[in-house]
Amino acid sequence: MYRISELAAQVGLSRTTLLYYEKLGLIQGRRLGNGYRTYSDRDLQHLRLVQQLQAGGLTLSECKACLDAKVERSMLLNRLQLLDQEIAKKQQSRQLLAALLGEGGLKEWHESIDKIAPDAHRDWLIKQGFDEKNALRVKWLSKDMNEHEQYMVDFMRVFKGLDRWGPGSEAETLKALAKIPFSVQSMLEIGCGQGIATTVLTKHCSARITAVDNEESALRRLSERLTGAGLDGRVTPVCASMTDLPFEAASFDVIWAEGSAYIMGVAQALAQWRGLLKDNGVLVISDLVWHSTSPSADVQAFWQKEYPDMTTTAVRIEQAEAAGYQVLDNFTLSEKAWQAYYLPLQDRIDALRSEMAGSAVFMDIETELAVYRKNRDEFGYQFFVLKKSRS
Repeated sequence: MYRISELAAQVGLSRTTLLYYEKLGLIQGRRLGNGYRTYSDRDLQHLRLVQQLQAGGLTLSECKACLDAKVERSMLLNRLQLLDQEIAKKQQSRQLLAALLGEGGLKEWHESIDKIAPDAHRDWLIKQGFDEKNALRVKWLSKDMNEHEQYMVDFMRVFKGLDRWGPGSEAETLKALAKIPFSVQSMLEIGCGQGIATTVLTKHCSARITAVDNEESALRRLSERLTGAGLDGRVTPVCASMTDLPFEAASFDVIWAEGSAYIMGVAQALAQWRGLLKDNGVLVISDLVWHSTSPSADVQAFWQKEYPDMTTTAVRIEQAEAAGYQVLDNFTLSEKAWQAYYLPLQDRIDALRSEMAGSAVFMDIETELAVYRKNRDEFGYQFFVLKKSRS
């Protein structure tokens, strides 16, 4: 016979827990004349059996059922299914912690966080030691902070020799420029890259242009290009982040951003850049949009990963109007504009194939080229010429 304190010591449970177990009928104590409660060896064995059943994930009520009658197979199957789900969640948690320690990939995690909390994701990356430029590159290019350094080395190796880092053409730039209903005196170009559009704009309008990019090597190439064309006198290169531009409000007649607004989010760009425009100023952006209301599953899956905010022209127009703009015009980039980007890129990939076949950059570009070749009509770049409405 055991007193309750002795029984508690045998099974490693508290006196309060044993009294609760007795209330449930798992053990049956007997009160002596002196008021002490005693328990038999049968109670001890019941408790040990209950502990073993609990180790299998059973609740106390399920343990009681197992003690009182034949075990229900359906109950055990249900408990096994729940336990498997818990194990899977724990395994995911372990994989994430290991990846954060550099022992695995983080691409899917980065992609999922960026969908539900893009700004918090960027801020978190900066706190992990990335400057803003590389935080944005993790979000849009490498998508894995553990592999980011090598990814960017490979990325720059591919794109270093290419003038265009996205679809576009001189004809489309001039077409959008012609939609501006006044003579431009001051222009801010955001995401100017190596200066392809900058050169065209400088040749065909008299504005003084401030050209912004966060990649210094691209700005150096821009300066070389402008100097070679004798155009550098009217362009001021500025290395800065598009999310934190160092300019006074109402400083520019026109803001020009070909294929770059997506980096900070088009809706955010529309709102934030508006303040830099003078009254009746014009914002010109181009953005990747859906041309199909029911795109192919593989194409949709690809762009959902690469550009989760991608939407239709109609939605972008709604966003622009809600942000305080009047849509002066919008048009789709031509096939020639795509070829100006993809054909040189394909040649570059072919030239590097033997050296970079296992590179993540190489595989990502190969996938994008395949999507372009197979389903080109389902998506495209759209130019939007937007006039700032009066407040």
